[in-house]
Amino acid sequence: MGMRGRTSDNKTNTGHMNSRIWQVALTVTALIAAACGGSGNTTTPPPPPPPGLSTGPDSCSGGMAGDFACSGLSLRKRVPNDAMGGGDGNDIWGWVDTLTGNEYALMGLTNGTAFVDVTDPDNPVFLGHLATNTMEAPWRDIKVYMDYAFIVADGAGAHGMQVFDLTRLRGVTSPEDFMADAIYSDFENAHNLAINEATGYAYAVGTNDCSGGLHIIDISTPNNPMFRGCHAAAATHDVQCVVYQGPDIDYIGREVCFSSNENHIEIADVTNISATTTISSTSYPNAGFAHQGWLTEDHRYFLLGDELDELDFSVPTRTHVFDILDLDAPVYVFAYEAATASIDHNLYILGNRIFQANYTSGVRVLEIGDLSNSEITEIAFLDSFPDSDAVDFDGLWSVYPYLPSGNIIASDVSNGLFILTLQ
Repeated sequence: MGMRGRTSDNKTNTGHMNSRIWQVALTVTALIAAACGGSGNTTTPPPPPPPGLSTGPDSCSGGMAGDFACSGLSLRKRVPNDAMGGGDGNDIWGWVDTLTGNEYALMGLTNGTAFVDVTDPDNPVFLGHLATNTMEAPWRDIKVYMDYAFIVADGAGAHGMQVFDLTRLRGVTSPEDFMADAIYSDFENAHNLAINEATGYAYAVGTNDCSGGLHIIDISTPNNPMFRGCHAAAATHDVQCVVYQGPDIDYIGREVCFSSNENHIEIADVTNISATTTISSTSYPNAGFAHQGWLTEDHRYFLLGDELDELDFSVPTRTHVFDILDLDAPVYVFAYEAATASIDHNLYILGNRIFQANYTSGVRVLEIGDLSNSEITEIAFLDSFPDSDAVDFDGLWSVYPYLPSGNIIASDVSNGLFILTLQ
């Protein structure tokens, strides 16, 4: 999710601005024509509005997939925001119905959450919309556990956490306005949410509770979430919690959380919910805003996106790499620098690949080599925001690479849902 309390998150949508300029120009033209056309001559009708961005399907060929610059990623389909209930886009997550095998995109919008069947990636179907519990807000976060979606919002008053039974999407034949199945109200706002599916615990962060740290919820009965405790060591922006299976034998089998805490990363042992402990806190050079990170699958490295270093230090798009061989003493290894200048936002790891959402430069797919030797290589991309390459907070918000089909779903603030395939 984007940063809290940053006025720069109030983005300028270039496409929308151009549309407004065009409309004003038409109005001025019409007034001039009316003033000069008193003889009763028929005026020439205005030209049609400029066409929108392509929606696909478009294979990546010659460096383009429709209107989008690309390499190695093809556009299966783009679903504009106004076709999913309107508003600007934000977070995205996925769900697979184990009964039918159907795949779904759960896309956050400023006014709620959209549900899209992406089983046929060339012909996605919008199934309906779950309205925000309170008011519109730019920050929404969605996670899934046991066929339920859990949805939080920031900047939306006392929103709490919406719980929605995803099996209700089965058999939907026309778009519906959905209601939540339950509302968890032990916090008002939350900036982000993580779920450890192995344990049935959810971790809301950036709430008005627990000093902004981990607000821990038992969701083992999904439609009846229960508060279980806090880990309030520091204000937390995002977190990943796992049953640890890495090289540090002191913590194997324990529930460990890896937090991005604005100016440092924190590792915490939350196995005993009533007595959580901080294992370590680690800073790093040229820290702007430690935004979000993810573990490599062997739990040896933690990769972090910093949302402000590009702005504050005029550096290229950076991914920070920490060696966590010893959880008590993480070591900062290096910062991978991309060829782009855009702000990095969310990243997720699948196998030896990193899937990044980098605002104005779109989806970036990186391949991990020997991280001890600083080996990261970009292998594919699709720029979802062709309007600009500026160091700005518009464009791609998040990406989800975990659908069994291998298709990738991604959310763009201005341009909607993207369904992509690696070539």
